[in-house]
Amino acid sequence: MDEKRLKISQKIYALLLCSVVFMMVYNYSAWYISKLENVPSFVFNFEKYIPFIPWAIIPYMTSGLFFGLVFFFCKTREELTVLTKRMLFVTVIAGICFLLFPLKFSLNKPEISSSIFGIPFQFLKIFDSPFNQAPSLHIAYAFIFWSVFRNLKHGRIFLIIWLILLGISTLTTYQHHLIDVLAGGILAHVSFIIFPYRKNDFLYRNFQVANYYFLFSWLLLTVTLLFHQFVTKFDSTFLWITLWIKLWITFSLTLIGYQYQKNNIHFLKDKNGNISIFKKITYAPYLLMYQAFWRFLRKNKKPIEIVPNIYISSKPSTEDLLYFNVNKNTFVYDLSAEIEEIKSLKDNTKYQSVPFLDIGSFDIDQTRKLVTEITNNYYNLPKDGKILIHCTMGFKRSSVIGILVMKNILSLSLEEAVTHMKTKNKNAIIHSYVLDFLKKI
Repeated sequence: MDEKRLKISQKIYALLLCSVVFMMVYNYSAWYISKLENVPSFVFNFEKYIPFIPWAIIPYMTSGLFFGLVFFFCKTREELTVLTKRMLFVTVIAGICFLLFPLKFSLNKPEISSSIFGIPFQFLKIFDSPFNQAPSLHIAYAFIFWSVFRNLKHGRIFLIIWLILLGISTLTTYQHHLIDVLAGGILAHVSFIIFPYRKNDFLYRNFQVANYYFLFSWLLLTVTLLFHQFVTKFDSTFLWITLWIKLWITFSLTLIGYQYQKNNIHFLKDKNGNISIFKKITYAPYLLMYQAFWRFLRKNKKPIEIVPNIYISSKPSTEDLLYFNVNKNTFVYDLSAEIEEIKSLKDNTKYQSVPFLDIGSFDIDQTRKLVTEITNNYYNLPKDGKILIHCTMGFKRSSVIGILVMKNILSLSLEEAVTHMKTKNKNAIIHSYVLDFLKKI
């Protein structure tokens, strides 16, 4: 259903549904916990250094305003449906967590001298409670709000800054402890994974992959802080070193998720296929992970000939090329975005780095351009020339480009090209969403 057919009544209904569920869940859990004799608190040791900032109440209070407006910024029925499912999911799951793991805020708020800022704090004192802490719905909702607002043409920068201030304000208004914020971030990204936007659209694949990286970073950060809160039997120097290593990995995962969202195919390798020292350090955990995958899990190690003089493979090692003679008339198309080519192929062939993000989407224009170039080079190959197309693991990227090249050169239908590829490469992974993408080329 397009924008014109999405009625205002549908948006109002979604808002009312989410509002009623929120009020029922939030108020019941707050009432129930208030009847308990002993409600614990969880505070990290360093939280005593978090300052109380009275003016932060302004972005904090705008969460309710965004709750009421976000439904009206949805442009399609699918967008509204996904938003509603996410809002209901985080509300209900948060309510269950409130009841199963009740917590209360434990720090005393300073007296507010300003009448301007004192009024909203008095409002919170009357209508809010110190319970319903982890996960923070302010945080979970803020992420969900951004999933809609990020599609706006105007005001995006202002809104992302404001939502960040909103998130920080949960701590600086002494409404939440850090564990609540961490749990809220985890809950939001679980909702993104369970209820993805345009699940079967290959062009949105990167957003789905990015959410896994973001979720892992939230989980790792939480585990890291909990570990260093309770573990004291090790030497303090060792604890500090492990803390910074874990935070480094967390930061790296967050950056990778951001790069996937942006489909930044050159976030690691430059146009010559090289990775700078700075990036090797920054993304070292990611690079080491792929090196391990490549060494122990890759398939299709030796180049497979899919049509005469055109081969596909995983990223080859020097040993894999012992019986695959290369020369200056050998074209090498490196589709890997996360691992560098071996030096012998770079130096002794017509090497080109044409990266695609692993398990991500393919840019249609870039794919068409690459397939056309490979096809033209094939028709002009010298007698001793050949073409090698490879990705890192040999499962999907090289198979996708290989299918399109075979379709062009052998004048096959898409179905015939896919069948031919699966016959040649037993390890080819062609999911249904990949087939939908191939039909667009």
